[in-house]
Amino acid sequence: MAATERIVRLAGETDLEGFRRAARALLAEAVPPEQVSWVGAEGMLDWSAAPSAAERAHEAREGEGRDPSAMRGNAATKGDDDARGDGGASRGGTAEPDPGARAADDPDASPAAFPAAERAAAAPAVRVPAAFVALCESVVLHRDPQRFALLYRLLWRLVHEPALRHDPLDPDLQRARGMEKAVRREQHKMTAFVRFRPIERGPGEAPLHVAWFEPEHHVVEATAPFFARRFATLHWAILTPERSVRWDGERLCFGPGARREDAPAPDAGEALWLTYYEHIFNPARLKRRAMEKEMPRRYWPNLPEARLIEPLTAEAARRSAAMLARGASLPARKLPKAASARVAASGRARPAPGERASVGTPSAEGWRTLEELRAATDRCRECPIGEHATQSVFGEGPPHAPLMLVGEQPGDQEDLRGRPFVGPAGQLLDRALGQLGWERERLYVTNAVKHFKFELRGTRRIHKTPGQREVAACLHWLESEIERVQPRALVALGATAARALMGRTVGITAERGRWLVREDGREVLITLHPSALLRVDPAEREAAYAAWVEDLRHASEHAAER
Repeated sequence: MAATERIVRLAGETDLEGFRRAARALLAEAVPPEQVSWVGAEGMLDWSAAPSAAERAHEAREGEGRDPSAMRGNAATKGDDDARGDGGASRGGTAEPDPGARAADDPDASPAAFPAAERAAAAPAVRVPAAFVALCESVVLHRDPQRFALLYRLLWRLVHEPALRHDPLDPDLQRARGMEKAVRREQHKMTAFVRFRPIERGPGEAPLHVAWFEPEHHVVEATAPFFARRFATLHWAILTPERSVRWDGERLCFGPGARREDAPAPDAGEALWLTYYEHIFNPARLKRRAMEKEMPRRYWPNLPEARLIEPLTAEAARRSAAMLARGASLPARKLPKAASARVAASGRARPAPGERASVGTPSAEGWRTLEELRAATDRCRECPIGEHATQSVFGEGPPHAPLMLVGEQPGDQEDLRGRPFVGPAGQLLDRALGQLGWERERLYVTNAVKHFKFELRGTRRIHKTPGQREVAACLHWLESEIERVQPRALVALGATAARALMGRTVGITAERGRWLVREDGREVLITLHPSALLRVDPAEREAAYAAWVEDLRHASEHAAER
């Protein structure tokens, strides 16, 4: 008796749920992979792109008494809300014997008497690695017509060859992982290379932003949630040759494919984008091969900026030579003292005082009092931190205080209240000051960075250490405070403060409890930031606190001065 060929009908190109139901039923009946053909909206997904004679006979028998226009309707509109109802689910993943193959064997045989869903429900559970499930979710999005046959073959082998999961060099596994990688890459390219163009609608209606994209694989539905999150407040649509998606501000709606002509023509905003792209193009950093690897040429027809690539790259060598011929230029912002000394030593002219602040940022040189300086820091945007913080947190204390304590940056509580060292670290500092007999009202307390840098985790704002550029951008505010307060000595609380005050990296563990001397002659006592003690193991916290207090005690002579 010849082997029976089984035909599995899927509801569409990415019908993973139908594949899972059918695969469980086939495994329960011990049907090997070579006896299965997979059929979807693309036609035969396995050995042939066109239906076989057996399949046509099965279609004719199945379609008797039905409206011909409805025969493949679910597959053609897979993904629409209506197609995901009972009509789509009843057809997805139906596994039937090939009538032609059975007839050659047994003239009285007929197709299976109960649907694949019931057989799958009665089948025992199949245990596979969790990684295989994730692999299937990506591979079904690939355009390879044999992807479902490959996945069923792997599933069959995982059940019958358990050692397969530990064989990274298996050809089937490597092929599937290659498909997974290609799909993920295509999803990434879609998020990077979609360009929206606005279409004005009726009065009172927000414009509809429409984009045209030609994906290599079936990634539209899988990638659409990214755009819904990224552009949640806009109304947009992405058109592709096979699938389209639209976001109305509340839900995603999927529909059939479109033509390139359905997408809007270029507008004035695109001309502005091209001007911006042309001006930010850096010829000195051009790497043509790397660019074409990350932005393959097949995407270029749909990218407005692609038309500029050829003329810009042709001019890259000439522009790079011109840049080198002009020589170096000084930065617009005020340099740290150590950097300023290096510039002077190099023989280059130092900028005039009024030229050291960046454009759009108030210069510290223009403010005479601490209050004026405090107000100016609120408007500072020399680094991105200020844009997201609640307010600047300036130093506080009397003018001409004998001792200045410098921390890293404000924390969450400091950002909300606008005062330095009022959170948990500040409470620990107050405890130490009381133990040392220092009056906080007679000290000047500030931070090297004036705005709170954080990252959101749910509703919480978690402290994030400022980078060197951010510390350098804020340095002229700290130096202006020192110039106006004129403390006799300073205490650097932590590595960020020590680097800002000394103009170099300072090893806190090696230097703590010691006095270092700045270029202006002022002494700086190096010690830990109080927040570091909060992270110490509770069993060792009191000992660490006592050692920290002893570090601070070295500055008692200055703190007691009047």
